Amino acid sequence: MSGNRRAPAREPRAHWILLLLSLLLLLAALAFNGYAHGIAGGAELPRPIDGAAAAPEQVLTGGPVIRANGGQVESRRMPAKTIALTFDDGPDPEWTPKVLDVLAKYQAHGTFFPIGSHVNEYPDLVRRMTAEGHEVGSHTFTHVEIARVAGWRRDLELGMTRNAIAGATGREVTLFRPPFSSTADALHAYEVAALPSDALTVLNDLDTEDWQRPGVDAIVRAAQPKGTAGAIVLMHDSGGDRSQTVQALAKLIPALQAKGYKFVTVSEALGLPAAAPAPRAVQVRGDVLRTVQVAAGFATDAMGVLMAVALVLAVVRLLVQILASRRHVKVARRRWRERPFEVLDPVSIIVPAYNEAANIAATVRSLVASDYPYLEVIVVDDGSTDHTADIVEGLRLRGVRVLRQANAGKPAALTTGIRAARADLLILVDGDTVFQRDTVYNLVQDFVDAQVGAIAGNTKVANRKGLLGRWQHLEYVIGFNLDRRLFDLAGCMPTIPGAIGAFRREVLQDVATSAGIVSPDTLAEDTDLTMAVLRAGWKVVYAEHAIAWTEAPSSLRQLWRQRYRWCYGTMQAMWKHRHAVVEGGGGGRLGRRGLPYLLVFQVALPLAAPAVDVFAVYGFIFLPWVQMLAAWCGLLAIQIFTAWYALRLDRERYGPLWSIAFQQIVYRQLMYLVVVQSTVTALLGNRLRWQRMQRTGEAAALLKSASR
Repeated sequence: MSGNRRAPAREPRAHWILLLLSLLLLLAALAFNGYAHGIAGGAELPRPIDGAAAAPEQVLTGGPVIRANGGQVESRRMPAKTIALTFDDGPDPEWTPKVLDVLAKYQAHGTFFPIGSHVNEYPDLVRRMTAEGHEVGSHTFTHVEIARVAGWRRDLELGMTRNAIAGATGREVTLFRPPFSSTADALHAYEVAALPSDALTVLNDLDTEDWQRPGVDAIVRAAQPKGTAGAIVLMHDSGGDRSQTVQALAKLIPALQAKGYKFVTVSEALGLPAAAPAPRAVQVRGDVLRTVQVAAGFATDAMGVLMAVALVLAVVRLLVQILASRRHVKVARRRWRERPFEVLDPVSIIVPAYNEAANIAATVRSLVASDYPYLEVIVVDDGSTDHTADIVEGLRLRGVRVLRQANAGKPAALTTGIRAARADLLILVDGDTVFQRDTVYNLVQDFVDAQVGAIAGNTKVANRKGLLGRWQHLEYVIGFNLDRRLFDLAGCMPTIPGAIGAFRREVLQDVATSAGIVSPDTLAEDTDLTMAVLRAGWKVVYAEHAIAWTEAPSSLRQLWRQRYRWCYGTMQAMWKHRHAVVEGGGGGRLGRRGLPYLLVFQVALPLAAPAVDVFAVYGFIFLPWVQMLAAWCGLLAIQIFTAWYALRLDRERYGPLWSIAFQQIVYRQLMYLVVVQSTVTALLGNRLRWQRMQRTGEAAALLKSASR
């Protein structure tokens, strides 16, 4: 029911653009972090292309230092008794400093070819290299084989590495070593064609293969030049345990120095000038690139933590729900079995109605057909324009009264009906709800306990056809009823559904305000009222066998409007009753149990859900898809198990379980976007107006079908 004609408030729109941009920015950050850590690059030694043409003769017979400028290719060798120690894949926070310490100890200079993304992670180590007289060249940004990627990717890799080194050291890059490099005589034509023309390409004469950790002596032997020849020696200061490399350096350098060898940089050996200072613009680009990479890494780490927290909370919630539900079944059975007497006190059923012509006749007939002996039905027509009141009066049913009032909203209609009621036990029912014959009896039996002030019934979806109906059916069974069992045990039931709830008259009088018995302060008057009952010191319990069938929204637009109102109203109620946190008794249980639960699972996690979905998209694009698919299937299995258990408790058929997988694609996103919209509306201080839901008469059809 929705009849409150508050002045329309303009709903915020700009936040959707901001949300979309934020999610795109997050996806870009995650993607860049994945790219920077080599997910899109190569990590394994590639195989040569079958049938590839050999490199030009001058390359195959030349030295390991190559300058390729268009069709002109030049190569050079190291001078005699000159060693250029070169180190790939760094810097590494553990091993690079140890390598630098050994070089400093023996006053030897080396040439480092760090990966650009690593430069951004450890710029201080790269600055130390240049400060101690070593040379820094490019080794691409992500360790990708440049000969097998598109030209734009190659330019991107080299350009970002140039910017990263310029940002860290303030110097230009004059040397380049391709990942997976080898000696010059092993090159192919396609590899030569991919070499940059604006830098010297440095291959090697001697490969120590220290990455395989063959042993210190083996590394030293592999680094020994023949005779008095000079050599470029390939080693690594990153990529794993490099303790053997460090120990080998400590043996190799003094041994060769004793034979008259000198250890210099590649440029020093070839008589080339040192790297020139980089233009200021290049340095700035490097600084920006490093900042972006650090931010992207932080975002990825934060998302990893968020995913872990969300997963842990989901699993813990599931375990708690299952344990609580099993316990609740036993407690409820014992309460029913051990009740000292039947509750058969007179009951007044209040039905607030606004334009409920589609279902109101079925609702009233189902109430009158109840097997409960003493009840009256009061229909309060809240200014309907579709002859709702006329339909009820035309039924001419005994024990049914119709009250008409000008449109004032559901809280006012409820207040009117409560004041007109004759009984001390009151049941509040929506105008689109159908009761079973035993619903009223099952609902009021817990009033045998004098401390019970209100009772929540079990709401079920009548219109279950189609995906949308099945999804809502599952949500009612899982999200509402499992939680209500938990809340019952914890003594902190936050909501008695408007479709079916029972109250003692004295309870409603206790919580009445100057605005009426049912407060109009929030759009979730049922949640507001229930929280007020708890804070007044009364118990609120759940009667699972008191079943009411309600008509759920039949379109996504109607569903959005309904859930938007529910969510926004729940936030209003949570804020209104926030002081329950410091109270004792039922108020304290609400404040320290119910409100945190709602805040985490109905507000915080849904607000984080868009970012989680972006992380999932990132994972399926950049991470091993088998691993991501397994994770998704695992989460889906948890959800299916939860649904199966909830359906089993409610004695429902398991058929709708197949729709859960599809629920993750549309329904879940709609639900968390509702929370986003509600949060923005609340933060901006807007007042949401009541939204009318178009009824289709599904609840009425259910009654007709059951009566055949």
